[in-house]
Amino acid sequence: MKSSEVGRPRIGVPIRLSSSDTPDARVGAANQLFTFIVELLREAGAQPVLLTPVSADSAGRLAAEMQRLDGVLLPGGGDIDPRLYGQDPEDALYDVNQEQDHLDIDVARATIDAGLPLLGICRGHQLLNVLYGGTLTQDMAVTSVTHSSLDPGNPGASEWAWHDVRLSPGSKAAALHGSPEGSTIKVASGHHQAVARVGEGLVVTAIADDGTVEALEDPSRWVASVQWHPEVSQLADSDRLVLFSSFVQVCRHPTQARPGGVQ
Repeated sequence: MKSSEVGRPRIGVPIRLSSSDTPDARVGAANQLFTFIVELLREAGAQPVLLTPVSADSAGRLAAEMQRLDGVLLPGGGDIDPRLYGQDPEDALYDVNQEQDHLDIDVARATIDAGLPLLGICRGHQLLNVLYGGTLTQDMAVTSVTHSSLDPGNPGASEWAWHDVRLSPGSKAAALHGSPEGSTIKVASGHHQAVARVGEGLVVTAIADDGTVEALEDPSRWVASVQWHPEVSQLADSDRLVLFSSFVQVCRHPTQARPGGVQ
C-alpha cells in the first residue's frame, strides 16, 4: 500500500551532490534551496524521500524504488553538462557535476517509466527539456534583459529577478497555481541558463516578457516543470506553499499520470 492511501504521499527528491564548502557561493545557495523544497513538501503534507546514487545504480533497483513512491520532484542546482545536448562547454558554466546529471536523469526516466507525476524546478525544468531531446542556452547574459543581471550567489532579495510570467489556460502550471483558466503571476528567477530548443513531446505553458520559456509539460502524462523558484524565502509562507500543496494533491490522486518511457 502506498502512503498516498493513508494521506501522506511519498515524493522522491534526488539529493544535491556538490558540497557547500566550495568557494563558489552559488553551490551553497542551491543547496539551501534544496532544503527549502524538502521542508515545503513536508509542510504541504508529503513525506519527502531523498534519492541517492546508491538507489540509482541499476535500472532494476531504481524501478523498485519507484514502486514505493507517489511522485518525484527534480530540484535546482548547478549547470547540466552541455555535452548531454550536443554542445561544447562554454566559460560561463558553473558546478557541472556528471554524477548529479546521471542521478537526475536516471530518476526522471524511472519516474516517467513508472507513470508517476514528475515536477521539475529550475535545473529540473532544464533537465527535463534535455531528457526530451531539447537544448539549452548556456549563458543568458547576452540574450535576456529580464534575466541578464541575475547573480544567484548573492544573499538576500537582490539575488532574484522578480518578473511576470503568463500561464497558459488549462496547463499543469496554471493548475498548480490555482489558476486553471490561466493568468499572469509574478515569480522569482535565479538562473543564467534557459530552454533553447524545446524537446520533442513537450509544450510550452508559460513564458516571460522577454520570451524565456518558463514552464513545460508533456500533455500525454503528468510531467511538468517551471523555470522559476517557488521556494524562495522572500515569498509569503502561503505563496511558497501553493505549488507544493498542489503537487502533493496530484501525487495523492495521480489520475492524469500515464506510463510510458522517454527514449
